[in-house]
Amino acid sequence: MKVNCPTCDNAVEWSAASPFRPFCSERCKLIDLGDWAAENHRIPDKAPIDAALSEEYLAELEQEFIAQDNDFFKNN
Repeated sequence: MKVNCPTCDNAVEWSAASPFRPFCSERCKLIDLGDWAAENHRIPDKAPIDAALSEEYLAELEQEFIAQDNDFFKNN
């Protein structure tokens, strides 16, 4: 069975003889990994974002972290 390399579109044999499958080479595999790390590939989130709720949540988190920092410095 043959598949196309997701990075360069070269034909790749899907078997144990192709250790980087579905990629044609380690280079193509690392390019793809870099794209995921840079968030060039991502799984879309279909949930709508409530901007007000997000800001409120971030403000609560910020206050929680400030309190933790203050407690840390008081105790040390």
